[in-house]
Amino acid sequence: MTSLPKVLLAVAALVSFQAAAQEYPTRPIRVIVPFPPGGAADTMARLFAPPVSKALGQNLVIENRPGANTVIATEVVSRAPADGYTMLVMATSFTVNPFAYNKLPYDTLRDFHGVTRMVYNPLIYCAHPSLPVKNMKELVALAKARPGQLTWGVSSIIGGGRIAGELFKDIAKIDIVNVPFGGGAPATTAILGGHITLLVGNVLDCSHYIPTGRLRGIAVTSAQRASNLPEVPTIAESGWPGFESLNWFGVMVRAGTPRPIVERLSAEIAKALKAPEAAATLTKQGFSEGTMSPADYDGYIRNEMQRNEKILKKLNLKLD
Repeated sequence: MTSLPKVLLAVAALVSFQAAAQEYPTRPIRVIVPFPPGGAADTMARLFAPPVSKALGQNLVIENRPGANTVIATEVVSRAPADGYTMLVMATSFTVNPFAYNKLPYDTLRDFHGVTRMVYNPLIYCAHPSLPVKNMKELVALAKARPGQLTWGVSSIIGGGRIAGELFKDIAKIDIVNVPFGGGAPATTAILGGHITLLVGNVLDCSHYIPTGRLRGIAVTSAQRASNLPEVPTIAESGWPGFESLNWFGVMVRAGTPRPIVERLSAEIAKALKAPEAAATLTKQGFSEGTMSPADYDGYIRNEMQRNEKILKKLNLKLD
């Protein structure tokens, strides 16, 4: 039989959590982005920040903390108080790093709770116009003729772009040199300048430059074509049926953050991303709104980690 003191403690804790949620927030909220300004993750943060700031009555202050395949920013949030005043915008790399590093300064599952997945999107293989390829079959033929001579850039050492790139290299049996950057923006700058020949990145990274001819869209990694680049075929259509590799962005907080605060943040971010003006922006940039409840997002994170563990072990990818 449960003792009366334990019941009283549980009731007191519940009342305390509810009070914290009712008072929250009383000061600005930090939004830590593990990539430089201008990339897809930064764009998502700046899309939801104004309407959520208005709804909460406090500013959301975005801080870009790139480096170490997002580990630097993630560690910052892992050491912040569990009070809802520090959020982490995260991408696929959050579920990759536990298997890419032998040791992390935090525990991915123990130290964080999901707020919501925000969006998902296909990745895109795009080429500098000087590269004489117009489709994936031509790319594979050129890569086999020039093994180890072509280069493709990705936004992080091991993230969604790297996984998509390595998966295709594996099934196509080609050798292309991977060149990691500290975000989508610097990777895009590098290919525009001709410093790398290919980019495996978010559709947003290439979509502005393909219509003008500054970059050439080769294929997208989703099962369906991207809504803002319908002329670019999928890899499955290009001769490799069944290939799919998606990227996603979400929001995390420290484990132990009062559940009512987590639920409120999740609801406000979802409302902001479902608004007509945000939906139009997402469609234009090739994203699909994919918000989830905190519980569903936690489950999604676990499933992604299981998938990525298998991939990294198969490809023997390690960062240390």
